[in-house]
Amino acid sequence: MTPAARLAAAIEVFAVIENERRPAADALKSWGLTHRFAGSGDRAAIAGLVYDALRRRASSAFIMGADSPRAVLLGMLRRERGFDTEAIAKLADGSRFAPELLTDDERRRLDAVDLSAAPPHIAGDYPEWLDPHLTRAFGAERAEEGAALASRAPLDLRVNTLKSGRDKVAAMLSELSPEPTRWSPWGLRVRLAADARSPAIHAEPAFLKGMVEVQDEGSQLAALFATAHPGEQVVDLCAGAGGKTLAMAAMMQNKGQLYATDDDKRRLAPIHDRLKRAGARNVQVRTPKSVGTELDDLAGRIDLVLIDAPCTGTGAWRRNPDAKWRMRPGALEQRGKEQAEVLDRAVPLVKTGGRIAYVTCSVLEEENGDQVRAFLERHSDFVVEPPGEVSQALGERAFMFARAARLSDEGLRMTPRATDTDGFFVAVLTRR
Repeated sequence: MTPAARLAAAIEVFAVIENERRPAADALKSWGLTHRFAGSGDRAAIAGLVYDALRRRASSAFIMGADSPRAVLLGMLRRERGFDTEAIAKLADGSRFAPELLTDDERRRLDAVDLSAAPPHIAGDYPEWLDPHLTRAFGAERAEEGAALASRAPLDLRVNTLKSGRDKVAAMLSELSPEPTRWSPWGLRVRLAADARSPAIHAEPAFLKGMVEVQDEGSQLAALFATAHPGEQVVDLCAGAGGKTLAMAAMMQNKGQLYATDDDKRRLAPIHDRLKRAGARNVQVRTPKSVGTELDDLAGRIDLVLIDAPCTGTGAWRRNPDAKWRMRPGALEQRGKEQAEVLDRAVPLVKTGGRIAYVTCSVLEEENGDQVRAFLERHSDFVVEPPGEVSQALGERAFMFARAARLSDEGLRMTPRATDTDGFFVAVLTRR
């Protein structure tokens, strides 16, 4: 397929997403099944265009003065990909399989891109109804934070220290030009161009041998700040597919015991193969038969409970731009109830002197500081570890991290703009 044909296909897929309210991945898969002539490179390129359009949907529509799929895709090429008007005109030239010719109005708008008068939710590319919530979180900087959350994320990898070291894995992946991550001592980062295909990391020998896992640096730091020590008794209460379970198992050097569970047993399905590949031998997977009973025998025995809480995922918009436009106001209230419930479930497990690490991939105060304050009102025998002390787990990088991240009385928050990671909140609560 020509670049122009790929653009026309992306406009077609975007129209399906908008008109049928279908998830982007579903719409792209359906398009691929009905257009089997398109090769893997074509499908990847079309997906990249669609996801970039979702990232910059609001600002692209503002630039073009319309919110049609065509307008959003054309505006995105200017806003996200940095194409000038003539480069866009070569793609939209009206030839066979290409989008129709640019109109005079489209040319004028592409020539005169100016977001200085755009309201914050447009400049920041997020739903307007979220503006009061992001104002609470970021104040006057919400547009800049939103724009950073709309950028494309790099590929971050966590080196499994049970099997290898960072330098060795970097050498094995040298064709990807990985760089050490800024903060995480286990991390490698592969930077991707706007139109680049994601590398097939799952086919790399380093991955197949369990030496490396795909994990955002912010997620790596959340596990690091939980400070699971060798020999401890640890519970990962919302383990899901096991990303943070694997990170903590490596931190514990396979010493002590780590119990991984999740309310939804389907989310646990991938964890078994991942544990085997990683060589994590100190993990028990507790598959729930009924909510809250699978850990009854551990009451009062646990040093650390990690809660990777259910949340709106606002901090992960770089990786899932579809989610921000599909999110509805009721989701915030529902996630708040779930967060309070899982925090309360952790309390009976924690022994005196033990701790709860509460983590969300959200940037919203309602899911972060508000939840911690409400928890402390319900459980006066817990106190918040000062975030500055929590960040000391980074060693010599702790000082610079504390200056970059937002530290509050309740915990610490990372964002793409501040720390160049996904958006994460971490609070460590200790039982007195």
